[in-house]
Amino acid sequence: MKGKHEIVVLGAGESGTGAAILAKKKGFEVFVSDYGKIDPKYKSVLTHHDIDFEENGHSFDRIVKAVEIIKSPGIPDNALPVKRAVEKGIAVISEIEFAARYTNAKLVCITGSNGKTTTTLLTYHILKRAGFKVGLAGNVGKSFAWQVAESDFDIYVLEISSFQLDGMYDFKADIAVLTNLTPDHLDRYDNRFENYIESKFRILQNMSKEDAFIFNADDPVTTRELKKRTILPKKYSLTLTNSPRENGAWLENNTLIINIHKSKFNMTLEQLALQGKHNTYNSMAASVSARLLDVRKESIKQSLSDFENIPHRLEYVSNVHGITFINDSKATNINSTWYALEYVDSPTVWIVGGQDKGNDYSELLPLVKQKVKAIVCLGVDNTKLHEIFEDAVELMVDTQSAKEAVTYAYNLAKKGEIVLLSPACASFDLFENYQDRGEQFKKAVKEL
Repeated sequence: MKGKHEIVVLGAGESGTGAAILAKKKGFEVFVSDYGKIDPKYKSVLTHHDIDFEENGHSFDRIVKAVEIIKSPGIPDNALPVKRAVEKGIAVISEIEFAARYTNAKLVCITGSNGKTTTTLLTYHILKRAGFKVGLAGNVGKSFAWQVAESDFDIYVLEISSFQLDGMYDFKADIAVLTNLTPDHLDRYDNRFENYIESKFRILQNMSKEDAFIFNADDPVTTRELKKRTILPKKYSLTLTNSPRENGAWLENNTLIINIHKSKFNMTLEQLALQGKHNTYNSMAASVSARLLDVRKESIKQSLSDFENIPHRLEYVSNVHGITFINDSKATNINSTWYALEYVDSPTVWIVGGQDKGNDYSELLPLVKQKVKAIVCLGVDNTKLHEIFEDAVELMVDTQSAKEAVTYAYNLAKKGEIVLLSPACASFDLFENYQDRGEQFKKAVKEL
């Protein structure tokens, strides 16, 4: 009978399809259920592997007979099939938890509110250049489970979101990186920052004294939390202050110092491919991780100087009649946008807005008053933005498309000024995702 010894996968995107492939390979009966329409590329993969699936709705009777459920990170815990499963006492886990059972590879796991994608890609870049057999997975790259099923890597660099951590129980990182902690996704955490913090600290669960924890010592929330908790893995701190630590990274006279067990190397900030304060932390975290895996110092230095940053993160788009356009569509929370506003060095027309996640915009006010001359709202509902910023700038306008936003911004900016897309919000009200928003922004700029 179907469902008796079956693993059910909820969601048939990259994560869910990968989990289904691995479960099938390990001998389980597998059923994939997606509330929406399944992308044809994933549908063909499921068909190829002879995996049973459904789309545009859930068969609850079958789902609640599962031995275990693997939930895609985009599905909230209060979704009906998840609630029904929990009521029946069925374990609901993440793809990362499931995949980790079937690999002995070393796991470098990166989480935090901001900087985790850049840190993950930079760490992967360093290890790959150094000749390691390394996989890139989690929130970036190909599904972790898919790679465990079909590849043979010695190390995985995983970007892990709070949503993935929520479904992780026996999983253990060898190296854990916590970039920082600022309010994000509070709509998924009962609007309680404490719940989100607890979720992020799950990155440390099951770690031992032989493992490593890399953290931002300049982040007030992280340092406050560390005083409250017993941390078993060895700690490595990152700081931009001139305060040498026993282990970790710090700055001295505009020079980055990496010190791991009394073995030091340094680089000037000018040598780093990634510029800006936030990126210095990312470079530090990746360097410390690489040194802990015995990558040669010269190899790390080379990688830090030739890394190309990800699209949609403070990405230079074009200069049109002396106006610089910057695409920071990946800034989907307040802290990311704070970094972007800190980064710009000329009067700025700021394009902001989207699906609000319980944001407190008031912490951006000092930077907005200092640097922003006009605001172009790009979202379905911009009421909250108007309430906070109306008195802080000379002009605010509302737009409903990337093309309209770019046209307004271009007309408001003067030669020598900047147009910055840094939305501080999710993109789902008007766009498919932040990539789609960024691409539409870039297309509109090129059409000016």
